[in-house]
Amino acid sequence: MQFYSFAPSRPATHSVMETYPSGQLPMKAWAEDDRPREKMVLKGRHQLTDAELMAILLGSGNRAESAFGLAQRILLSVDNDLNELGKRSLHDLMQFKGIGQAKALTIAAALELGRRRHLTEVRHRPQVRASRDAFQLLSGILEDLPHEEFWVLLLNRVNRVIGREQISSGGMAGTVVDSKIVFRKALECKASSLILSHNHPSGQLQPSQADIELTRKLKEGGALLDIGILDHLIVGERNYYSFADEGML
Repeated sequence: MQFYSFAPSRPATHSVMETYPSGQLPMKAWAEDDRPREKMVLKGRHQLTDAELMAILLGSGNRAESAFGLAQRILLSVDNDLNELGKRSLHDLMQFKGIGQAKALTIAAALELGRRRHLTEVRHRPQVRASRDAFQLLSGILEDLPHEEFWVLLLNRVNRVIGREQISSGGMAGTVVDSKIVFRKALECKASSLILSHNHPSGQLQPSQADIELTRKLKEGGALLDIGILDHLIVGERNYYSFADEGML
């Protein structure tokens, strides 16, 4: 990888969970420290599974299954992949029996809060030393989108992040990037360099000819303004393509 240069305990009796399928038995019939809410209070949120956390959001299931069972079924539909779940629309979520608009909105809102959490991390001004650092700052924003978006990381002279800005949002096949907006953001933040980024919803990481030409155009424009283009990342669901690492800059 290329590095960027600097400028209480359980009772002895058996739990009802051991006798009945947890997905069918109402959660109020579970042993107290098996119930997701009580478990979170007693053991902390990090001890809960994804299904238990989602069961807390749902609150209730349907006549055939508990909130936990419903949560398990929803997660199973996306192979337990939260990024994939984040792509599901309200309509998709409401196809599950027991999920109305209110519950669908709750799930979608929780996932969106998780995505936005990544946006607040730049307040600590992390330093970008290599493409992997940039990817970790951008993946939570870009990797589960069903459409293309273009973002830039704004860096100071020692490659610390001073901003993260969305430049454009488009469709499945692309998004239009106006170089004037890119450099206006850079000048407003007094950025010394930029890292460009966009996602490919298809998961195909290889740059298109349009991606290559845009990168060249922005690099040339940045040179006139003494603003370096350190990299351009194409973000997929689990990985990325780095122009810098591949010698494309």
